[in-house]
Amino acid sequence: MRVAANLTALSEEIMSTATFLAQREPELLGQTVVVIGGSAGIGLETARRARAEGARVILTGRNRDRLDQAACEISAEGTAAFDANDATQLKSFFQDLPDLIDHVMVTAGAPHYRSALEIPPEEARHDLTNHLLLALNVARSAAGKVGSAGSLIFMGGTGARRPKPGLAIVSTVTVAFPALIANLALELAPIRVNLIAAGFVDTPLSASLLGDNLDKRRDELRATLPIRRVVGPADVAALAVHIMSNTALTGATYDVDGGQQLVS
Repeated sequence: MRVAANLTALSEEIMSTATFLAQREPELLGQTVVVIGGSAGIGLETARRARAEGARVILTGRNRDRLDQAACEISAEGTAAFDANDATQLKSFFQDLPDLIDHVMVTAGAPHYRSALEIPPEEARHDLTNHLLLALNVARSAAGKVGSAGSLIFMGGTGARRPKPGLAIVSTVTVAFPALIANLALELAPIRVNLIAAGFVDTPLSASLLGDNLDKRRDELRATLPIRRVVGPADVAALAVHIMSNTALTGATYDVDGGQQLVS
C-alpha cells in the first residue's frame, strides 16, 4: 500500500511539474534578439532557442545563401549579410534597425592556432586584436539601440588557458577578453554585458578546424570529460538564453566546457 501511495504521489508531482512547464510564460516573449554570426553552429542554435522562448530574431552573417536558409529554418524576423569585422558595415547595420532591440549575441569569428614565432607580424596583430575589436565595435554600435534592460553576449574560449605550443596568440586573447567584458559592463550599464567561454563545441567550425581528426577528438572527449559526452551548440544556446533572461547577470564570464579544464 505504501509503495502504491508513493507512486501515486510521484505521478501527481510529475504531472504538476509538466503542467507548470507547459503553462509558463516564455522567457523572452516579445523581445528582439540579434545574433551576429547566426547562420550556423552556436549562433543558429541560440537563435532557435530564443525563438522557442518567444523572441523575435534577426540574423546576420557573411554568406547570404546560408543566412537565408537559417532564417527560413527558424522563421527569423529579418537578416543582414555583411562582414561583422568591418566596423563601417557593423555600424550601419545597427543604425538601420528601425526599433530598439533587447539582446545581441555575437558568435562571429574563429580562433587561429599558430606558433607565435612563425606567424607574420601583421597576421599576429590581426589575430590578437580581431575578437577584441569586434567586441568594442559591437558595444559602440549597439549602445544606442539596445534597451536599458537588454544585454550583449560575446563568445570566448577556455581551451587556451593552459600554456601549450601554438596557443600563444589564442591564450593572450582568452586572458584579455574577460577584462574587456567586465569594463564594458560598467561603461554600458544598465545594459548588461557578459562572456560565454566555451571549450570544444561540436559545430561545423570545429569540423573545419580539425578535419580528419574530428572523430578522434570526439572519442577523446567522451572518454575523459566528467560529463562523458561532447558539448554541443544546444548547451551553449541554453546558457545564452539564460543570461539574456536573468537580469542580475553582468560583467561575468561563464564557462561551458563539460569540465574540460579539469582534466589533462
